[in-house]
Amino acid sequence: MERGEYARAGVDYTKIAGFKQMMREVSERTAGFPIKRGVYIPKMTHAHGANWGYLGLASHQWCSTMEGLGNKNWIAEWMYKFAGTGRTYYEGIGIDTAMMAVNDLIAQGALPVVYLDEVAAGQDDWFTDQRRSADLAESYYNACMMADMALGAGESPALKYLINALAPVDSAPSLSGTAVGIIVPAEHLITGEKLRAGDVILGVASSGLHANGISLVIKRALELPDQFLTEVPDGLTLGDEALIPTRCYVQLVEALLDAQVEIHSFLPGTGGGISKLAYDKRPLTYRVHSWLPDEEIPALFRFMRKLGGSIEDLHTTFNMGFGYFMFLPPSEVDKAIEVGQSVGYHVMEIGQVEDGPRRTVFEPRNLVLPPPEEG
Repeated sequence: MERGEYARAGVDYTKIAGFKQMMREVSERTAGFPIKRGVYIPKMTHAHGANWGYLGLASHQWCSTMEGLGNKNWIAEWMYKFAGTGRTYYEGIGIDTAMMAVNDLIAQGALPVVYLDEVAAGQDDWFTDQRRSADLAESYYNACMMADMALGAGESPALKYLINALAPVDSAPSLSGTAVGIIVPAEHLITGEKLRAGDVILGVASSGLHANGISLVIKRALELPDQFLTEVPDGLTLGDEALIPTRCYVQLVEALLDAQVEIHSFLPGTGGGISKLAYDKRPLTYRVHSWLPDEEIPALFRFMRKLGGSIEDLHTTFNMGFGYFMFLPPSEVDKAIEVGQSVGYHVMEIGQVEDGPRRTVFEPRNLVLPPPEEG
């Protein structure tokens, strides 16, 4: 069949159709996941939307967060092209993309029920690689299973005039999405208003890089002789280490809420590194007195330090081993640590909130850091 003028202009729906079908199949397989939270997802018969409803009787609120992945899948594309392993390296990319929104959503006391994705490629040809498409679709399925949410209707455009990957990668889509959550009961809403001097800061261990500071990792990797195939301290390549999927913190937050632990604030350890602890606009000082021992800090961060990155730059770019934080009264610390450990998270007391100028004092490295927007 002769291609139409629109297809010749760069949008050939026949090239995108296979990926769309894979994502519809994932959507059908995940539809039952949110029922544990009393949320029913009818069979998704319409390609242009999804609907859901709460079946319970408790007071509740709805919440949503939209986030993009950023540049992380550029590394997956590089590894697919140059590593020579036969892998597409997209096995964890859907997890990374979804968790960028999900881990922000749960900071409000919401539990995820639906995820709406966008996979925006620069060229329609990107969608024709069936192995890569299948790995990405299955990765979204795994993200939904981790978070007990359904994959709703998504979007997969070809944006020839907008998205172009930096060489030597030929093409890499922009990935983003919206997580929709429910707060049950409504009183579980966490706004951060209760945060105050005297609160204790707990850190929750990360799985590694997550999806922040990727541009710096790419820059440094491309300066090395073996680039992303460079071996890092734990024996993995730099590319493999960078692509360890972002940790899902849903089970932690859910367990803390179920145990009625008094949480004054949750904070995802994303952009801004440790300086982000001073996210609240009030004049409060966040004094960090303890951190992971060096041997427990993920290998990629230790490698970046070996490459000569400044201590301050590393700690204001990467999570450096803690991917989530919580602020709570001293009386709740032991209970929170016990609950976190019972569901498989390493939770550690790392500091306290004090009256004083808005800043982070990071005693393990003798750093005094301004708020992230001032750094």
